[in-house]
Amino acid sequence: MTTRSNIPPQGLYDPRFEHDACGVGFVCNIDGKKTNTIIKQGIQVLEHLKHRGATGADPKTGDGAGILIQVPHAFLAEECKKINIILPEPGQYGTGLVFLPQKKAERTLCEQTFERIVKEEGAVFLGWRKVPVDDSFIGFIAKRSQPVMHHAFIGFKGTPLPSLEIERKLYVIRRQIEHAATKLSLSKESFFYITNLSSKTLAYKGLFMPGQVKDYFRDLQDESLISALAIVHSRYSTNTFPSWDLAQPFRYLAHNGEINTLRGNVNWIHAREAQFKSAIFGNTIKKLHPVIVPGGSDSSTLDNVLELLYLSGRSLEHAMTMLIPDAWNILNPIDDKLRAFYEYHATFMEPWDGPAAIVYTDGESIGSMLDRNGLRPARYIITKDNFCVMASEVGVLNIAPERVLERGRLRPGKTLVIDTKQKRVVSDNEIKSGLSSQYPYRKWLTKHKITLKDILHAKKAASPAASKKTADLSVLQNNFGYTREELKVILQPMATAGSEPTGSMGNDAPLAIFSDKAPLLFNYFKQLFAQVTNPAIDPYRETLIMSLVSFVGRQKNLLEPTEEHCRMLRLDHPVLTNKELAAIKGLTPSRKGLPPKLKGFKSATIDMLFDPRESGGIEKALAAINKRAEALIKQGISFIILTDRNVSPAKAAIPSLLAVASVHHHLVRKELRSQTDLIVETGEAREVMHFALLIGYGASAINPYLAFLT
Repeated sequence: MTTRSNIPPQGLYDPRFEHDACGVGFVCNIDGKKTNTIIKQGIQVLEHLKHRGATGADPKTGDGAGILIQVPHAFLAEECKKINIILPEPGQYGTGLVFLPQKKAERTLCEQTFERIVKEEGAVFLGWRKVPVDDSFIGFIAKRSQPVMHHAFIGFKGTPLPSLEIERKLYVIRRQIEHAATKLSLSKESFFYITNLSSKTLAYKGLFMPGQVKDYFRDLQDESLISALAIVHSRYSTNTFPSWDLAQPFRYLAHNGEINTLRGNVNWIHAREAQFKSAIFGNTIKKLHPVIVPGGSDSSTLDNVLELLYLSGRSLEHAMTMLIPDAWNILNPIDDKLRAFYEYHATFMEPWDGPAAIVYTDGESIGSMLDRNGLRPARYIITKDNFCVMASEVGVLNIAPERVLERGRLRPGKTLVIDTKQKRVVSDNEIKSGLSSQYPYRKWLTKHKITLKDILHAKKAASPAASKKTADLSVLQNNFGYTREELKVILQPMATAGSEPTGSMGNDAPLAIFSDKAPLLFNYFKQLFAQVTNPAIDPYRETLIMSLVSFVGRQKNLLEPTEEHCRMLRLDHPVLTNKELAAIKGLTPSRKGLPPKLKGFKSATIDMLFDPRESGGIEKALAAINKRAEALIKQGISFIILTDRNVSPAKAAIPSLLAVASVHHHLVRKELRSQTDLIVETGEAREVMHFALLIGYGASAINPYLAFLT
């Protein structure tokens, strides 16, 4: 599949940094009444978000814009009759906008691949409809890469199927086509991309400015096109190249913001895939791997995961609340049942963090939510005649004051949902109350979750690890590169004041890579981050949404939650004392007499050392460490402790960041990472930056024994 997602890094561009800062909104008839007016109002909202989009050197090529509506059955049935395609009853077929290559031979190859896979999956390919477009006014950049637009139609054999079952079949078909498309030999400029494939929703989108969407797609000018809801999006690709496939809305959502934790989120989903089991999908679950389409933007990645969670059995609201949770620390005055809901899900799903305003729909209900920081705007109006408009701006529609029933803005972590089947607005309180009451989450946590106190209080607890003698202190400090400046400027203030010393944001030291003083590997990243001028987090003003809590242990199948999912160790902070680490080390496979709650938790230790006299010593040592970690997981080890305590004249320490990253990514590639957690026992880490980097590259907790000793 040749799309922007597959373009490799070039020059200053890297697809890993696809982020957006966009305009987003929706309109909806709360009663579910389908009209052409809704589509016109959606387009009007989109055009009023023009300032939220962007253009480049070509002023007629936008960053992307589009609209998602309900499948307009009557319109499509009439159009299909003209080309001898007879559509089944509404909701009993799938359709979607497909981007195809301009070159006829390549287009034919893509169409044949599409049709073949539809038949192989037991469905019926009904035909293609060429979507009428007018490209006379779009920019030369957009026109140069413009695909041919077709609607594809897919039917199903036998008796009518439930709506969700059709969506699941279409999901599997689309993923199979996407897999096959990556193997096709297409020219660099060619496109083969499925915007969506659904029995409920239909997207019209592309590399446009907001004002071009209606004029480009002639379908949108037809009065017989009707829908009860519409999602619109105007893209501003802040630091990336725009492309046809990255225009929004995606299949289920449109997103204004950026996911700052994206790389870790993607790696964790990939690491969990080997455990995926689903009674709903059965053996076909393997056809969905990888769940996340490589190289997509942060928004498309979130859409991929939302789609999986929803079609695997959770409601859209449940899935969205898992992915982008509200703050649930003790300072947020929420109901304890809801706090337990969030804590339970935190044991197996990390938040997709970053400033975000999101709208989403399954074609029947439509919702909007903000991340827990609330750093993106989302304002709404509900009228007395059961109409709702939500957007990232105010004033996107002219609504007379006397029509307004309610107006407001979404608060951080909150959501607003309109159910067109029930013909009502569902409040955040009602949604969260329903979700938190599904299962006895607090009871499950009390029964299965363990803490450091549980381990420390266990009978026959291991004694703390022996500290190095004070006489060895200077030797160890030299070994790990401690300097007089660090002792005076960093460690002394931390020890005496209990706070991180404040320094300048700049870093005028020579680049670490050019130094002959053997600087720490951490220093490279410190200099790299010093180029960014974001202000530091204010822990006082932002206490409500900040937390150091994490859960470590062996994770379970993401798709089918059970009470055993929260059988994890809760850490209230990532820094472990010597005593706490010793207690975890005491959970050896041979340990007997553990309380029932601790049974099944096992730890093992691996040295992060190498022989400097050997050729390729570090590379060989890292390969051995990776293999050892892989073997320990297969033995049921819950916590792997990477340590450099045994450093000696014969064995040098591998940089802790290198060792952690090596093991972490090796286990991700082997799809084993979710089966254990990494704890680092190192004499190297002593600055806050060091801890942040170790955690960012895979560590769950850190014991800085030499910093403590110093």
